[in-house]
Amino acid sequence: MQILITHGTLARTRVLHFNRWQIGAMLVGLVAVLTLLSGTVYHFVFLKAAREGWPVVSQIVRLVVRDEFAQRDRFMRENLDAMAQKVGEMQAKLVKLEAMGDRVSGMAGVKSEELRTTPRPRGGAAAASGGAQGGPYVPAQAVTLEQLRSIVDSLDQSADESADVFTLIESRLLESRLRSLMIPNSAPVAGPIGSGFGFRSDPFTGRSALHTGLDFPTEVGTAIMAAAGGVVRTAEMHPAYGQMIEIDHGNGLVTRYAHASRLLARVGDIVKRGQKIAQVGTTGRSTGPHLHFEVLVDGVPQDPAKFLAGGEAALAAADKAAEKAGRGRR
Repeated sequence: MQILITHGTLARTRVLHFNRWQIGAMLVGLVAVLTLLSGTVYHFVFLKAAREGWPVVSQIVRLVVRDEFAQRDRFMRENLDAMAQKVGEMQAKLVKLEAMGDRVSGMAGVKSEELRTTPRPRGGAAAASGGAQGGPYVPAQAVTLEQLRSIVDSLDQSADESADVFTLIESRLLESRLRSLMIPNSAPVAGPIGSGFGFRSDPFTGRSALHTGLDFPTEVGTAIMAAAGGVVRTAEMHPAYGQMIEIDHGNGLVTRYAHASRLLARVGDIVKRGQKIAQVGTTGRSTGPHLHFEVLVDGVPQDPAKFLAGGEAALAAADKAAEKAGRGRR
């Protein structure tokens, strides 16, 4: 690139030669100068016009600043709406956690009030009570929007994890509670036990034979109660057991009530623990009025005395019987 400079005062025409790199450097320099110039004009003219209220320039600056403030306000409002929604969800989760905590503590036999810590006194209360305070002043740092969002997300994740833990604990407690309700550990008849579980002399033949249950000798018409909750699966007349009822308690656990004079429950009935299901009699293969009570796990007779012992003994007997029956099937 060549630039010719001619003037009346010059004897000769001056010729300036520029290559492409020099032209590029000049363009970059020109852009830098214009940028600095515009920044200077904005700082010293527009800001001064905005502060001092110049007629035309101040209105232009006010429009630009108003648009910038509107965009910033819209951005803050959108973020605040999102944060408010997040906080609302957190509040709902905390209410759900509190309700789950009350349920779980009730199932565990612990009062929810005992789990709640007492609130700490505030500074005014501590000062009024004579508690001395002190220490260096370390001002709290301002939390940015991203930091606040990260804190809320962390709290939200912690709330979800706590809810999962509470759900698991509640499921385990409920499973244990239902399991204890289905174990036949309540005496079906109020009274002493006659013949126990095991080998004995058969009352009809005199030979040694296995007695598969417990006998409760009592008067005819005495109420027979369900030893645990369940579903009646059999209510019929049996040649050996006489008038008989069988209750299915789930997981292969069945109780049998034999020699009744009258059956009060029917097949398919859902009975509760302690509900009257029949009356004592002497039907079937019986030498006198009594209740013959059996406990079966997967069809295998078990010693009912271990179940009637109640508590952990009943749970251990049920687990042992179920494990034994499972090994037998394998």
